[in-house]
Amino acid sequence: ARLLDGEGMSDVCREFGISRKTGYKIFNRYKDEGLETLTDRSRRPVRYANQLPVQIERMIIESKREKPHWGARKIRELLVRKLAGDVRIPAKSTVHAVLDRHGLVSQARKRNRANKAVGTQLSQATRPNDLWCADFKGEFKLGNGRYCYPLTVTDQASRYLLACEALESTKEVPVIEAFVRLFKERGLPEAIRSDNGLPFASPNGLYNLSRLSVFWLRLGIAIERIRPGNP
Repeated sequence: ARLLDGEGMSDVCREFGISRKTGYKIFNRYKDEGLETLTDRSRRPVRYANQLPVQIERMIIESKREKPHWGARKIRELLVRKLAGDVRIPAKSTVHAVLDRHGLVSQARKRNRANKAVGTQLSQATRPNDLWCADFKGEFKLGNGRYCYPLTVTDQASRYLLACEALESTKEVPVIEAFVRLFKERGLPEAIRSDNGLPFASPNGLYNLSRLSVFWLRLGIAIERIRPGNP
């Protein structure tokens, strides 16, 4: 009020022991927002780390409950497909923090985070059937609402696409059946290279072996695994 009556900013600030910069900040806040804004404001950060809009957090939780085997990476990929361009997509670590906060991260998964797969030595194929490369190329929603999971198998030496199977899931049984058909048609390779994800590897298995990789080993096929983050 004294400033509005014409008293100088320097005199008022000197009386209250504050700088002119602080004085002008308070005065401008008063002019813009009124008297009630001059009460002490909370020094709490506007947002905590990992805090998300309620709708995004709810979507993460519902996705996990619909697909319990999905981790933070797969759920984030779903958010990217559905929301990219509309909202800021949270990082994988943030998605994991949400799942952990709601008790949706199993103790086994927590233990395995400290024992991540590191990959194997990789060979260089010189002729066909030396090395096959197996991979799932994401997932696609069909017109009927169901998802398609394309399994691809490529011969590394020739770059020939040996198989592209449209599967209904990444479960081991249909994948093993697809490889049985492929082996009958193309013979057995010396080795198969894949990433460290399911169904090629299992975070809970001995040496990260899954039922599928054990099936390969029993046929005398060597297994190669790329390092995580190095496709």
